Amino acid sequence: MNIFSVILYQPLFNALILLYDYLPGHSFGAAIIALTIVIRFILYPLMASSIKSQKTLNELQPKLQEIQKKYKDDKEKQALETMELYKKEKFNPFGGCLPLLVQLPILWTLYQVFSRGLNAEEAVYLYKFVPNPGQINSVFLRILDLSKAALHTVDGKTQILLPNMILLVLVGIAQFIQTKMSSAKTKISQGGQAAQFSEMMQKQMLYFFPVLTTIILLKLPSAIALYWLVTTLFSIVQQYLIYKKQNHDRPR
Repeated sequence: MNIFSVILYQPLFNALILLYDYLPGHSFGAAIIALTIVIRFILYPLMASSIKSQKTLNELQPKLQEIQKKYKDDKEKQALETMELYKKEKFNPFGGCLPLLVQLPILWTLYQVFSRGLNAEEAVYLYKFVPNPGQINSVFLRILDLSKAALHTVDGKTQILLPNMILLVLVGIAQFIQTKMSSAKTKISQGGQAAQFSEMMQKQMLYFFPVLTTIILLKLPSAIALYWLVTTLFSIVQQYLIYKKQNHDRPR
């Protein structure tokens, strides 16, 4: 038994099985949705801090571009002025990194949980108070097999599972909306190569992230895609509420 199993795998595995045992209908999909919402509520403060940090950075873009333009030949002065601006605005440039660092091991652990499933070997990880449900039905809404990927390979032949592919399309759309919300507040000043490059990168990221996410999920169990869809929708709602509150609290 390693530290990864004790700290991450076992708690998430047992939480998922516990939800599957006690939610009405013994739905694996409903258990994943419920577990995702619980995780997002636990991470809510961290994610809220990250969203606020991103919004602040977007709003600081015009001032940052002015500093880059003014001190384009003096990188040391440019760095000092940038840090002074961050200090004045009480902005932590690393504020958005922690939520990502926290989410990555959780996402990897959930992949392990979903891909291993519940068998005789995995059942030994159940806590004593968690009933063993035996065979888990991975079919959600009667058409979506969460244990299979959208591109499912059987006997060397790749099959496209339409319900699973539709789920991936929904994930891509949700990712696009979230990325667009994150960049909508960015103000790019006119002129200058730095401004043009920043604007170009912003437009590319708007399409790159949804496409990349969809490609990554193509051959992974669709349980991961369902988790990603729910967590992205949660992020959209959280981001909307935070932006709305900040705009309401801003002096007029």
